Amino acid sequence: MNNKKSLKSVVCKIILGFKGMTFLTIIIISGTIAAALFPPLILESIVNRLSAQRQVPLYLALIYFGLIALSGLLESGQNIMITKFGQKVTYGLRMEMCAKLKHLPASYFTRNEPGKITSRFVNDVDAVDSMFTDGIISMFADTFKVFSILVIIFYKSKGLGFIMALVTPLMFAMTRIFQKRILKSQLVNRVAISKVNNHVPETISNIRMIHTLFRQKYMEQKYDDYIEESYVATDKSNLYDSIYSPIVIFISSCIIAIMMILVALGGQVQQFFGITVGTAVAIIAYVSKVFEPLESIGMEIQNIQSAVAGVKRINEFLQEPERKETDSSITDIELTSSSISYICFDHVSFSYDNEKAVLSNLCFTVENGEAITLVGRTGVGKSTIFRLLLGLYSPHKGRVLINGVDADKISDAQKRRLFGYVEQSFHPIAGTIADQISLFDPEISLKQVEDAARLVGLNESIMALASGYGTPVENAAFSQGQFQLLSIARAVVASPKILLLDEITANLDSDTERRVLEALKRASHGRTVISISHRLHEYTHNHKIVQIGNQSN
Repeated sequence: MNNKKSLKSVVCKIILGFKGMTFLTIIIISGTIAAALFPPLILESIVNRLSAQRQVPLYLALIYFGLIALSGLLESGQNIMITKFGQKVTYGLRMEMCAKLKHLPASYFTRNEPGKITSRFVNDVDAVDSMFTDGIISMFADTFKVFSILVIIFYKSKGLGFIMALVTPLMFAMTRIFQKRILKSQLVNRVAISKVNNHVPETISNIRMIHTLFRQKYMEQKYDDYIEESYVATDKSNLYDSIYSPIVIFISSCIIAIMMILVALGGQVQQFFGITVGTAVAIIAYVSKVFEPLESIGMEIQNIQSAVAGVKRINEFLQEPERKETDSSITDIELTSSSISYICFDHVSFSYDNEKAVLSNLCFTVENGEAITLVGRTGVGKSTIFRLLLGLYSPHKGRVLINGVDADKISDAQKRRLFGYVEQSFHPIAGTIADQISLFDPEISLKQVEDAARLVGLNESIMALASGYGTPVENAAFSQGQFQLLSIARAVVASPKILLLDEITANLDSDTERRVLEALKRASHGRTVISISHRLHEYTHNHKIVQIGNQSN
C-alpha cells in the first residue's frame, strides 16, 4: 500500500468537514472588518453637522457608540473563532497522522527515534496551528483591513490616498526590519542563557580539576562573558522595542500634519486634497488604524516562516509509503490446517538497508506444536526472524509462510489470535493491571484476563493489590520477575497458536528465572513455540535447535 497524502489535501479535507464553522468564521471576520470601518464615517457625519452648527441627532451618537461596542465584540468573536478553527484543524490533522501511523511499516520506526516521531505530533502540529491561528487567517483579516482603509481614504481624498499608498509599504518595511532585529537579539539571548545554564553545572562537576589547574579566574571570566552577551542582546532587543512605537507615532503625526497642510492650500492642490472638517477627523482616525494591522502582519509573516519547517516535516510524514495491504479474507480455519508445514522459511534473504544482508537463503520449517530454539552469535538475524514472522517486514527474496499463507499478508486482527510475543523486558501501558494483559482489546473478557494470570501464577499477587485487576499499573509494586510473568499473561490471553520468546530470562536471577520458565511450560502447552531463550528446551516438549548464521548462498 502506498497511500501518500499532502498537508494541503488533509487540511482541505478537514476544512470541508467543518463547513459551518468555516462559513461562520468568514462571516465574523468580515463583520469585524466592517464594524471597524464604519465608526469614523459616523464620526465624520457628526463633526460635519457640528461644524455647520446643525443639531446632531441622538441616533447618530447611539449608532457611533453601538458600532464601537459591536466592533469590540466582533473582535473578541473573531479571536474565539480563529482559535476554535485552529483547534479543529489541529485535532483533524493529528487524527489523520494517527491513522497514517497505524499503516506505516516497521522500517519507519527503526529509522526514526520515538522522540522524533513524537515531535511531529506535538511541535510540528502546534506550528501548523500557529500558522493558521496567528498566521494565514489573521494575516488575511489584517491585510483586508488595511486595504479597506486605504480604499476609503482614497475615496475621500485622492491626494491623501496616494500619500498613504506610498507611506504604507515603507511603514511595513520598517516594521519588518525592527521585528527581524528584535527576533535576532532574542535568539542571541537564548543562546547566551543556554551557555550560562550549561556553564554552571559544568563548573560544579569539574570543580576539583579547576582548582587543581588554577583555572578559577578563567571559568569566572567565561561566566561573565556569557552574562554580558545575554545582557547586550536583551538591551538591544529592548532598545528596538522601545523606539519602535515612538517612531510609528511620529510618522503618523507627520502624515496627518502633511495632510492638513495640503488640505489648507488653495488652488488645484486644495481641489486635489480638499476635504471637510469631518472627513479630516475620519481620515485621522483611519490613519491611526493602519499601523496596528501593519505591525500584526509582520508578526504573522514571522509565524508563517517559523511554521514552514514544521509543515515540511508533516508533509514528509504524510508522504511516507505505507505497508502492504493484508488479506482480510484469511480465516482461522485456513490458519489451523495442518496439511503442510506450519511455519516455513523458504530461501529467505533480507536486509534492512538493501546493502548488508542480515539473512541469506535461510531455510527451515516448524511443525504444528513443535518447540524450537534459534541459536547463533549476536547479529546473525535471530530477532529479524521474529519480525519477518510477525509480518513487520517482507523478505527481499523467498517467502515466509504460515500454513501456506505469506506472513506479511495476515491481518492485524488475525495476528493477535495467531501470535503471542514475549520480549526481554515488560513494556507497560497507561492503564490498570487488566489493561496490561488485554491491551484494551474489547474481544478479551475479564475472565480471559484472569485465566491468563492464573496460568502464569500471578492471580494471587494481583488479587492482593488494593483494587485487584483494577489497580493502576504504576501502583502495583511488582518485581521484575512478576512483570515478566505479566508479559507472558499478555502474550497468551488471546489463546494464540504460536509463542515467540525473545531472550525472556536474560535479565533475571536464577530463582526468578525458574518461576518464569515454569510459567512458560504451562503457557506453551499445545502451542508452537519459537524461542531465542537457550534454556527453554528444559521446559518444553518436541524441542529442537535451529542454527542461524550458516545459511548457504
